Amino acid sequence: MLHIVDDEEVMRDSLLWLASSRQILAKTYASGQALLDSLEDPLHFAAEGDCLLLDVRMPDLSGVAMFEMLFQRQLTQRLPVIFLTGHGDVPMAVDSLKRGAFDFFEKPFNDNALMDRVEQALSASREAGTAAAIQDRLSALSAREQEVLGLILAGKMNKIIADQMHISVRTVEVHRANIFEKMNVKTAVELARLLK
Repeated sequence: MLHIVDDEEVMRDSLLWLASSRQILAKTYASGQALLDSLEDPLHFAAEGDCLLLDVRMPDLSGVAMFEMLFQRQLTQRLPVIFLTGHGDVPMAVDSLKRGAFDFFEKPFNDNALMDRVEQALSASREAGTAAAIQDRLSALSAREQEVLGLILAGKMNKIIADQMHISVRTVEVHRANIFEKMNVKTAVELARLLK
């Protein structure tokens, strides 16, 4: 989902039209606070990938202040930010990019170049979301399950794992079933593919 935050209605409508021309789902907001108010869980975004097109200068919560909130919560990889500005501020652009902004466009901008970067940002967000989801699943494993996981990934059979860990084959089977359930896979091959 592309989140378009700009205080100018004409700009929001134009960006929404551009996004739809590329079949990109998008929502518009008149301010950063309007975006935050629309979320059930503030600063929590969808797993399918999100990108934020953010106007630099807005009343109330500026684009820079919004970016700072995301940066402090380490969300700029999960939610790539592309700044839009009508006021070419090179030092601000450089600082934002160093701190993790995905890109910085000065108005007027090239429509295709902007939408190309939006598509790249959405792809990066999906990758970051997938990696974060896998990491969450891994962290749900107990220490013993993580040990069994390592041996499964090494291609060891249940009997070998049991002998190596000095536990029963049945216990290994229980750990294996728990690992598959927590990792949301059905086979060791799927598990290996997920964690490659």
